[in-house]
Amino acid sequence: MPPPPALAAPLTTLAAPAEPVTTAGDAQLVVAALLGIAAVVLLIAWAKVHPFLSLILGAAVLGVVASVAPDKMITSFTAGVGSTVGGVGLLIALGAMIGGLLAESGGADGIVGRIVNRVSGRALPWAMAGVAALIGLPLFFEVGVVLLVPIVLLVSMRTDVPLMKIGIPALAGLSVLHGLVPPHPGPLVAISSLDADLGLTLGLGLLVAIPTVIIAGPVFGSVIARYVPATAPAALLPTRRDADRTAGSAAGAEQRDVDGDLLTDDDLVNPGGGRPGAPVDDSGTETARRTPAFWPAVITVLLPVVLMLLRAIGELTLDEGTAGRKTLDIVGTPIVALLAGVILAMFTLGYQAGFNRSQVSSVIGGSLPPIAGILLIVAAGGGFKQVLVDAGVGNLVADAAKDASLSPLLLGWLVAVGIRVATGSATVATITAAGIVAPLAASMDRPAVALLALAIGCGSLFFSHVNDAGFWLVKEYFGLTVGQTIKSWSVMETIISVVGFLGVLLLDLLL
Repeated sequence: MPPPPALAAPLTTLAAPAEPVTTAGDAQLVVAALLGIAAVVLLIAWAKVHPFLSLILGAAVLGVVASVAPDKMITSFTAGVGSTVGGVGLLIALGAMIGGLLAESGGADGIVGRIVNRVSGRALPWAMAGVAALIGLPLFFEVGVVLLVPIVLLVSMRTDVPLMKIGIPALAGLSVLHGLVPPHPGPLVAISSLDADLGLTLGLGLLVAIPTVIIAGPVFGSVIARYVPATAPAALLPTRRDADRTAGSAAGAEQRDVDGDLLTDDDLVNPGGGRPGAPVDDSGTETARRTPAFWPAVITVLLPVVLMLLRAIGELTLDEGTAGRKTLDIVGTPIVALLAGVILAMFTLGYQAGFNRSQVSSVIGGSLPPIAGILLIVAAGGGFKQVLVDAGVGNLVADAAKDASLSPLLLGWLVAVGIRVATGSATVATITAAGIVAPLAASMDRPAVALLALAIGCGSLFFSHVNDAGFWLVKEYFGLTVGQTIKSWSVMETIISVVGFLGVLLLDLLL
C-alpha cells in the first residue's frame, strides 16, 4: 500500500486523465514506447535537435503509434508540463538565485580560498572534493565548474600537485551532488515523478554521496593522475580584475576579448554592469565591494538543506499534530526552505558584499535567464513522461518486471543508463526512467521510493562521452585531448554511477 499522504509529502503529483487514453494492446504499447524513446534519442544525438523539441516530438510519436486520440494526447502532455513546472520549476529558480548571489558576491571564492589555504599538499585533493561538494549544493554543475576550475588550475600551478589529482576530486564533488541531491533538477524530477519524500531522499542521497565522492574523487584522482599528465593551460589561468582595471589603455584593449576567454574576468554576465565581464557595481572607480565572511556564506548554502533534513527527522520522531511537527513541516517544505535561503543570501551574500538593493535585485534577476533552457527541457520531459504513463506503458513495464522478478532499483538504474549513454542528457535519462518505473513506486514504502529515485539518479550519470556538453566543458577547461577526457572524466562518471548504485543497494538491505 502507498504511504499515508501526511507521511509521503510528495513534491507534486502529475495529473492523470480519469479514463485510459488508449485501448492499444501490450505489443503495440511496447512498440510505441520504443519508437517514442528512439525518436528522442535520434533527434538529440543524430539530428542535433534541441532536447525541448525532441521531447515534444517524441511524445507525439509515442502517442500516434499507441493510437492515442490527438485531443487526449495534448491534454496528457500539457498536464504533465504544468504539474512538473509547478513543482520542480519553482525550486530550480530559487536554487539558481542562491547560486547567483554566491557566485557574484565572491562567497564561493571565499569558501574555496579559506579551505584550500589551510590544508597541506597531500590533503588538497580531499579539500577540493569537500569544497566542490559544498559549492555544488546550490549551484548547477556548469556554474560550479566555471567557479572552481580557475582555483583548481591556480592551486595545481602553485603547489606542483598534478592537475588531475586536484581536478578529478573537484569534478566528482560537483557531479555527485548534481545527480543525487536536490534542489538540482535531476533529483527533483525523479522525486516528483515517483512521489518520493524530498527530505528523506535528501538525507539518503547525502549518505550515498559521501563514499561516492571519496572513491570517484581523491582515490580515483590519485590513480588517473599517473596516466593523464595534464598541465594547467596558461591561457585559462585566472587574472586579477582589479589589476586589469588600473592598467590603463592596454587593459581596456584586453577587455574587448572577455567573451572569448571565460576566465580572465567574470564567468557570469552581470546584469547590473551592462556588459559581459563587468562587475555588478562597476562605476569606473574602486568600490567598497568585499568578499562575504566564510561562515555566513557556508550557513547560507546549508540552510535549505538543514531545514529539509529537520523536517524529515521530525516526521520520524515527532507525533503528528504537535506544534513542533507542524512547524518543521512548514519550514522544511522545499519551497519555504529555499525561499529562506534566498532571503538570507540577500543579506549575507548581497548587502554584506557591498551591493545595494538594486544590485542585489539585478543579480537575482540575472540568475533566472540561464535556467530557462533547463526549465523548458524539464517541462517537456514531464509531458513526455505523462504521455508514457497515461498510455499504460509504465504499468506494462511494471507487470513485466514483476513477472521477471527484476528489482525496481535495478530496472530504474538500467533504463537511466541506457538513455544517458544514448542521448548524453542526464535530465532526459532521469525523466524517462522515472516515468517507466513510476507504477512500481505505488507499492513501495517511503525509504524504498527514495532509494528508487537515487538509483535513477546514479544511472543518469553513467559514462559521459562526446554527446554530453559536460564532456566538452571539462575537455576545454582542463586542456585535455578527447582520449584523455574519456580516460579521466568519462571513467570518473562511470565510477560515480556504479559506486552510487552499490550504495543504494546497500541501504536497501539495511532499511
